Order: sequence, then structure tokens, then C-alpha cells
Amino acid sequence: MRTFGLLGRNIDYSFSRKYFSEKFEKENIDAEYKNFDLASIDELPAVLKNNIISGLNVTIPYKEEVIPFLDYLDLHSRQIKAVNTIKFEKDGSLCGYNTDYWGFMGSLEPFLKPYHKKALILGTGGASKAIAYALELLEIEYKFVSRKKAANIFSYDELNREIMETYTIVINCTPLGTFPKVDQYPAIPVEYFSKDHLIFDLVYNPSETKLMQLGREKGATCLNGLRMLELQAEKAWEIWNS
Repeated sequence: MRTFGLLGRNIDYSFSRKYFSEKFEKENIDAEYKNFDLASIDELPAVLKNNIISGLNVTIPYKEEVIPFLDYLDLHSRQIKAVNTIKFEKDGSLCGYNTDYWGFMGSLEPFLKPYHKKALILGTGGASKAIAYALELLEIEYKFVSRKKAANIFSYDELNREIMETYTIVINCTPLGTFPKVDQYPAIPVEYFSKDHLIFDLVYNPSETKLMQLGREKGATCLNGLRMLELQAEKAWEIWNS
């Protein structure tokens, strides 16, 4: 039996464990999927020593911290500077990949319209890097939004009607709105949402976040992060078995 797993901290909720465990059962795959819940990334060598692992997913807060422990990075993870998939090569080396950008592109593209030219990325954490990389591949201009203004970053306070009407894609890369704090959402002027807006919330629990609800009330197209997670998981499985 092969062992796969998720590397992260406080990951009892783990989409990945549920997804892959169900996949293994449904497809009669002789494998198991474990959570490796680490208080510090420095515990990783002990995990690798004490377990025979065929592949790992990586989630917050270790997508960047895990890189020094790897032997190689593929082209995409080098550009993004974050890893969410680790392949264990036959020679014992560890290669890092990023499938977040792949999952995001695959779930966003079917809903893009010709007028979706510019995007706002809410948040500047690890997830936002893969989103920005995917938008570059899609040739969509973007700006980050954070609490403090900086180069190529809007502050939430300066978002106005003109900006919101120009940037018709809004992507929430923050955890705001995640269960159980379902009434929270990023501090953007939702009154300027319209039917032209495409709102993508990486949160998937609940299936409709407060941000999505407010967008839908204005006629916007609203997506959650579930399809992105499914696509990135399948891409990781492909990498592990290639």
C-alpha cells in the first residue's frame, strides 16, 4: 500500500484527505492518505525518516517554508515561489510543484467574458502568488488589494466606483468568510458589484460565502474554490504517477 499525505498546520478540516480517501476507495486504489500536522516545518525530516511516502500535498503555512527541504522545483513553482505538491523521485530526491495555479485556471476560464480584462486579488498571502501567476498566463492584468497601499497594491480604503467598474474580476485569497465566521468578507465596496463582475472566492466552506451572496444580489457571476481544489488535486495525482 502506498502512502500519500498533506503537510500543514491545524489541518483537521483537510479537503485533501477526504478527497483522496474517497478517490482511493471509489477507484480501488491500494493507497492511504494521511495528515502530517506539524507545529513547525523543522519536523519534516523526522516525518520523511519515519514514513515511506509516495507523494505529499502542502498547505498553509508551509508552501514557501518547505522549499529549502526540496532538491528541485519545476518551472511553475520556481516562478510562483510556492509549492503545494511534492513528488518523491526514484533516486530519493524531492521535487516541488505548484498545482494551485492549474486548478484556478481550469475553474476560472469557462466563465471568462471578453470584458474581463482586469482583476483585483484580495490578499497578498501564499495563495495569491499562484493566482497572480495564473492571471499572467491568461494575460489578465491584476492588482493586489491589502490593508496598506504599496507598489502594485491598492489599499481597501482607496477602492472606489471607478476602480470597481474597471476591475471586473474579484478574487478573494483571504480566509474571510470561512466557516464558522460566515458573516465576514473582505472590506471592499460591494455596492459597486454588477452583472459584469466575476467573483471568485477561494473559500469553499460554506459553498456560498457572504462575498458571493452580496455579488449574486447584484447579478454577478460567483464561484467558490471547490472546483479549483478538485482540479489541483487531480493534477497532483497525475504528477505523483508520471
